[in-house]
Amino acid sequence: MNWVNFKANTTEWFPLLMPFGHYIALKTSTKFATKLQTLSKFGNLVRHANFDETLRRQSFVGCGAHAITTTPLAYLVGETGRVVAIDLSRWRFFEEITSSAGLRHRIIPLKVDARELPFPFKTFDLAVLIHGVRSLKNEETMVKVFTEMLRVAERVFIVESLPIAKNPAQKAHLEMYNLREEIFEALFGEKDDLHYLPLERLKGLLEEARGRIIESGVFEPNLPHYLAYLPREYVAQIKNEKKRAELLERWDRAYEKWKRGAEHPPVGWLVARS
Repeated sequence: MNWVNFKANTTEWFPLLMPFGHYIALKTSTKFATKLQTLSKFGNLVRHANFDETLRRQSFVGCGAHAITTTPLAYLVGETGRVVAIDLSRWRFFEEITSSAGLRHRIIPLKVDARELPFPFKTFDLAVLIHGVRSLKNEETMVKVFTEMLRVAERVFIVESLPIAKNPAQKAHLEMYNLREEIFEALFGEKDDLHYLPLERLKGLLEEARGRIIESGVFEPNLPHYLAYLPREYVAQIKNEKKRAELLERWDRAYEKWKRGAEHPPVGWLVARS
């Protein structure tokens, strides 16, 4: 997860987030700019927090892996703001993305377990977790992380993809994405990239963490299809022959649908406080 302190309300964030992909593209190669434009779209999700007052204190923002929303938020904070980025892994593109965007100096990366955040009670105004729930291994961990977010922040904003397919393209995304959990477990012995949870289950987990839901909703993110994709080479590395054969067959079937056109499914969002 990633953290940010800033002083801006939602109406100020959105106009700045919209052109951010173009801002990055000027500084990078075409291939890398395309990747950055994709990542920057996640920053647009923040507008659904719908906060109507200026945040006056330092704010905590958990934004998922690979600087998906860290970089757009670092752009928003200006020269006086700083993003404190926290994650245990998935730092592969962090330096490349943030440096190429010219925003590395605004971001302070820390390797810290989100289940035990090193901050006092209500240190921050806002805690945000975007497209990161799926990486929390299991529901017990989700509740622990939500509890910590609620402890250190006045409000929590969570955004995550939903297991909903409104058309064949979204169904193709889900079929390809849903292989990831089993592939990672077969390769590494533990689950990752968990299946997307229904919005009602996310609400239930937040309530288990003693959070009170203030607002929630669903929207179409218009994100590229390849966020579901995992190369076939990963599956081919599975040592268990039976499991490898099974997953290769399922991967081939899913890929045939995916390559004909896939679309990211609807995304749910929640605002809560303790």
